[in-house]
Formats: sequence, structure tokens, C-alpha cells
Amino acid sequence: MFIKEITKKNAMPSNAPEKNYSEALLTWRAPEFEVYERDQRWYTWASIALLAVIAFAVYTNSPVMAITFILIGMIGYIYIHKEPRELEFQITRKGVVAGREIYEFKNIESFWIFYEPGEITTISLDLQNSIIPLVHIPIADQDPVKLREVLLKYIPEVEQEHSLIDILERLLHI
Repeated sequence: MFIKEITKKNAMPSNAPEKNYSEALLTWRAPEFEVYERDQRWYTWASIALLAVIAFAVYTNSPVMAITFILIGMIGYIYIHKEPRELEFQITRKGVVAGREIYEFKNIESFWIFYEPGEITTISLDLQNSIIPLVHIPIADQDPVKLREVLLKYIPEVEQEHSLIDILERLLHI
């Protein structure tokens, strides 16, 4: 009984990797992704675009394409209505922790902080050997100057531009 109580008191959050939790230099919480407001007009245009692609697939006798876009529409609908989880983010001496993911400094080429209050507040990590070369981490209400100071001790800062996908994501509210 006594051992269970000690274990519960010293237990780490379920989304924190054990080996890095005790040495966090900075810690903050933020939603895993940004939620956009979508009005009825947005849903109407998205439905028309999806139906047009499906109609084209049927017209060109491409059942696999039609089924694929029907599934994309269903998955997209589920994803759009999903509430973001609140994750804990940390900067440790070993790397950047995002929920259960650890991005070690040895695998990060550089970083850039996109800070446009009211619009974008993220850290962009340029990873060396990854299928996804850029990882964006929300900084919420964390001080970007303090984040920059800590990250500069471990990895270089290299200016980045917004990618086409980032721009489309904001314009299309997806």
C-alpha cells in the first residue's frame, strides 16, 4: 500500500517520456493543432469540390478513384470535427519533446520560430533524416524570446519561409 502511494505521488504525466521529464528546461501546454472556424459556405464549397472529383471519377470509369475520394471525404469530415488534445511540450538537454514524440538535437538541423501574434505562433524544426522534414510545434503563450535563447544553445537558427502546404492550410482552414 505504501509503495503504491509513493508511486502515484511521483508518477509522471502519461504523455511525458520518462528519461527526459526530470531535466526539462522549458515546459508548456498547447493544443496539438489549431482549430479553424468554418461557416456553412465553407462546408458547401468543400462538398461541391469533393462531389465534382467523385463525379469526374465516375464519368471516366475510375471506380478506385471514386472510392478513394469518398473515403478521403469521410476521413476529412471526421478529422475536421475532432477536438485537439492538449499536449505537454518540453525543451530538454537532449531535445524537444512533443507529447510522446522526442526530437533529439542530434537529429535536428535547425529551427525557426514563426511568431505572428493572433495568427501563427510555432516552432519549426528542420529534421535531418525524416520522411517529414519539417515539424511544427505550437508555442501557445510561451515566451518566444526565451524559447529562442534556450534552443540557440543546442541547434542553429535558420530562417524558413512558409511552405505551400502551410499557406493552403491557413487559407482553406483545414
